[in-house]
Amino acid sequence: MARSGLLIVISGPSGAGKGTVCKALLEKKSDLLLSISKTTRKPRAGEKDGVNYFFVTDSEFMEAVREGDFLEYACVYGHKYGTPRSYVEEKLAEGYDVILEIDPQGALQVMKVYPNAVFIFLIPPSWAELCRRIEKRGTESKENMKKRLTAAVSELKQAHKYGYIVVNDSVEEASKRIISIIEAEKLRAFRNADFINAVIKEGG
Repeated sequence: MARSGLLIVISGPSGAGKGTVCKALLEKKSDLLLSISKTTRKPRAGEKDGVNYFFVTDSEFMEAVREGDFLEYACVYGHKYGTPRSYVEEKLAEGYDVILEIDPQGALQVMKVYPNAVFIFLIPPSWAELCRRIEKRGTESKENMKKRLTAAVSELKQAHKYGYIVVNDSVEEASKRIISIIEAEKLRAFRNADFINAVIKEGG
């Protein structure tokens, strides 16, 4: 019996390593897909349109909002981000597991729409490590750095709303922990109700 895929939301503050961990997950599991978000921010070094994000203008983004084209959207550090609803729902219906790599602001919206999704909060092993990772990027001004750290404190306070907390002390270990979570979630009783009912019906 074909089953719908899992919606897996991986979130956390800046410096948590969301992008790096998601890349490792995709390399380990061929049945995972990463949803591509639309954003109004400029590409960082090495980022490609249609691969990392769909880079759009502010007017294009707002048009998509008016058309109801987003599963969630948020304004983060002065830039807009949104998850195209049609892509996610299509892939879930086809049986793929879809990862949303989004900020906590967007994740809280998804909780209202898809309460049965798997919500994972990724966090560095310490505050000092979080700061080091953001500084290492070399892309933030002192003002933006201060904004990100202030936001991180607020975002950490939302961690209790998630189903799981994963410490990203190493990408290899963090990705293994998340794969274990995904496999365990697929065995939960409520996700297998249709299968159980089919077996019962056969036993008649």
